[in-house]
Amino acid sequence: MQHENQYNDVQLVEQLAGSVQSIKKEIAKVIIGQVEVIDHLLLSLLSRGHCLLVGVPGLAKTLIIKTLADVLDLKFNRIQFTPDLMPSDITGTEILEEDSITKKREFRFILGPIFANVILADEINRTPPKTQAALLEAMQEHKVTIAGKTYPLDEPFFVLATQNPIEQEGTYPLPEAQLDRFMFNLWLDYPSLEEEKEIVKTTTGGFFPELNKIVSAETLVSFQQLVRRVPVSENVISFAVNFVNKTRPNNGQAPPFIKEWLRWGAGPRASQYLILAAKAKAVCDGRFTPKIDDVKSVLIPVLRHRIITNFNAEAEGINSVEVIKKIIEI
Repeated sequence: MQHENQYNDVQLVEQLAGSVQSIKKEIAKVIIGQVEVIDHLLLSLLSRGHCLLVGVPGLAKTLIIKTLADVLDLKFNRIQFTPDLMPSDITGTEILEEDSITKKREFRFILGPIFANVILADEINRTPPKTQAALLEAMQEHKVTIAGKTYPLDEPFFVLATQNPIEQEGTYPLPEAQLDRFMFNLWLDYPSLEEEKEIVKTTTGGFFPELNKIVSAETLVSFQQLVRRVPVSENVISFAVNFVNKTRPNNGQAPPFIKEWLRWGAGPRASQYLILAAKAKAVCDGRFTPKIDDVKSVLIPVLRHRIITNFNAEAEGINSVEVIKKIIEI
């Protein structure tokens, strides 16, 4: 029986690797560039993680996510976060309804926009902490509780929250503990000159590419389960855990510059996400087990928002990414 399962997993790895290539090809019909961001979005989705996307307006954040949902044939909802948004505007609300025949009154739950497979939480730092918490609870639990009743969310469930790095007035930055719930923190860069010319050429004409649906929600869930079953060697786990340990200033193994520049290091969730992302990367490439290089390729998006620099680092113009790169060089 075990041999049969292994044989099925071998086929599933091949299917997943092929599907990922097809998904990227379809997305490339609409999105020019941003290859690394799309790669990381797919790794996060396959690992059942969530992403925080940071980028100035106009870098096609919404379009990338909507295109991804279209290609995967998933239900997509966009929630625009504003200062007056209430938790019930996300999760849904109960209304009192009267039966027209029996005249009996009862409460009926109206589903909120969180009941979809792919949620774009646009400008999450524009809304107060109470509303942010409603979204983050749903991300963590994959369910919503209203008036003591629990409603499960559809699987797969994938949240992409965006933040605008420019306008910080009137915003409510996510606390560190809440940032930790996001698997990846992805920064979108401006396109290159050639990419921008191509973007302008394709988006100012009348042609709209037709996207093919590549996988169903059920297949995607089976891919997510496959990622969990991927075996990992001891040395790969040791590399990930040792790296995360080096980010902690109070750890005896931490290099001197960590004590000098960091207030807080990354917690155990960082180690878990490094291994999950490495597993997903291996199967996306058609391999059956991850290597240390797979962990290295996701160090920055996993750790960028989990290590907190102190005043010394800020005074020297050192940010978390530079600290991660310095640890890699050791």
